[in-house]
Amino acid sequence: MKKAKKLFCLLITLCLTLSLVACGGDKKTGADNKGTSTNASASSSLKVGVILVGDETEGYTKAHIDGINAAAEKLGIPSSNIIWKYKVPESSECSDAAQDLVAQGCKIVISNSYGHQTFMAAVAEEYPEVTFVAMTGDFAAVSGLSNLKNAFTNIYESRYVSGVVAGLKLKELTENGTLTKETQPESFDANGNVKIGYVGAFPYAEVVSGYTAFYLGIKSVFPTVVMEVKYTNSWFDIDKEGAAAEGLIANGCVVIGQHADSTGAPAAVQKLQDSGKICYSVGYNVDMLATAPKAALTSATNNWEVYYEYAFKQMIDGADVATDWAEGYSSNAVGITELGEACAEGTADKVAEVEAALRDGTLHVFDATTFTVAGSAVATAPIDLSFMDYSGDQPKVIYQGETKEAIVDGYFSESTLRSAPYFSLRIDGITEDAEAVQ
Repeated sequence: MKKAKKLFCLLITLCLTLSLVACGGDKKTGADNKGTSTNASASSSLKVGVILVGDETEGYTKAHIDGINAAAEKLGIPSSNIIWKYKVPESSECSDAAQDLVAQGCKIVISNSYGHQTFMAAVAEEYPEVTFVAMTGDFAAVSGLSNLKNAFTNIYESRYVSGVVAGLKLKELTENGTLTKETQPESFDANGNVKIGYVGAFPYAEVVSGYTAFYLGIKSVFPTVVMEVKYTNSWFDIDKEGAAAEGLIANGCVVIGQHADSTGAPAAVQKLQDSGKICYSVGYNVDMLATAPKAALTSATNNWEVYYEYAFKQMIDGADVATDWAEGYSSNAVGITELGEACAEGTADKVAEVEAALRDGTLHVFDATTFTVAGSAVATAPIDLSFMDYSGDQPKVIYQGETKEAIVDGYFSESTLRSAPYFSLRIDGITEDAEAVQ
């Protein structure tokens, strides 16, 4: 998901992660609507408008572009029927772009950044006959607009798997004597835990959900680990992401994960590894092996084709698109990229085992028995599904939603009450740097 690229103070953004909300609506999968459409006429006439916060040079946006193109080709939608708007800021320019796409005959308009959502909602209200999808958004179900939709993937699942990959590497390094208190003492805390780091964009629920899943994946195979998170207050900033990675490694971190969109962190890790540091990288969105051939272990990634094929097929068939859509391994909507040569022996087999368990539902990423908060087990996690405006002196409810319990059958049920992540618990073992990278 892409949250609004605005620099809030840390206190405000921490409040935002606890309260940004929307209800789940008619959340459903795309699995029962897959397949090439038999309605060739509807396929060839469907016009799709796409509003992108970046372009193909930015990993997150490229993944959307690739997914849209793949889905369109499979369903017989001509490439000329897809109208692209690149590098659209999270401002009134989004409204202008959406208006223009409607004027050009688009029947479905998609935006891929969280900050586009409010502008998409305003235009959706004007054109009830057009479907508007605000990717990573969180208030479609409580907006009162039947033509406004939200979608996201269960990327936290593949972050967990990428954490397993990292944990196996840590296990190998410690067991073979490469990483010890004697060889790299700064990489251990006072309790003997190995330090790892994470480069995060903003302290929003999506990022918190992702880094927590990554950490829990590591702990599932290598329990003696602690993690430090550094924020950049930007989704795409090569220099800041590189600086954050360098700072984390200077603090002794051995593995650097990321929820940021550039190659800055992996490049920094590779550079430091080349200088003799014991350090490895786990990326996001795209394969980072070209950037960090010896340091990159894998990347958590989305397969956006799954959603776009579902949504376009619904439009072609004259059916409604789900108000909230979120799918993971069960629909092959998420995964990890190629394993790097630095991965520990046996990693591929363990990954296959974990992915199978996620697919069949026998493994839950946020199993409440695997973490604590302030030293205590978590038995309840009520989620307020209202959408709040925090721009004034006092928070104001824009769209009222219900409060629902997220702990179900002993685990935190992420992205079921709505598609956008809402896990914002700060679990033990993870610390956040109070100062964002400048």
